[in-house]
Amino acid sequence: MPGIDGLTPPRLTIELVPSTCWFSNVRSEVTPEMWTRIKRMAYRKAHYRCEICNGVGPKWPVECHEKWQYHDQKRIQSLTDMLALCPACHEVKHIGLAESRGRVNEALAHLAKVNEWSLADARYYAEGAFELWAQRSLHVWTLDISMLNKLGVVPQARAS
Repeated sequence: MPGIDGLTPPRLTIELVPSTCWFSNVRSEVTPEMWTRIKRMAYRKAHYRCEICNGVGPKWPVECHEKWQYHDQKRIQSLTDMLALCPACHEVKHIGLAESRGRVNEALAHLAKVNEWSLADARYYAEGAFELWAQRSLHVWTLDISMLNKLGVVPQARAS
């Protein structure tokens, strides 16, 4: 998604997962031990700092974020990276969850601060992200987590 001016990509973006993909992610496709291994790899790669703002959280330094690419015509949700993000940047990525928790204003303020935008620009950008989310949520997506193979991780479905 481009920046507010259509030219400069923002440092921090909103990445709303289509509602038809909720609960279908890396964590749901691997064992708890494998998930712990993946998270630790992401944290170490980033030296336990946020890969976007270089900050850390007040309770724990970083959280693991799954970065997805959506192939809209083929309806494929492909994992492209595992990122270490501070809790504030991670909350922006999942601003819909922040909204449901009553924290949307905090998330928008962080989005504006990191991208050096006004709060009005952050709200405008978020509206566009929600419109894209609504369109993508009309469809069922195929999950592609084959990128984990590049990390030396072979996904094994967890026991039900």
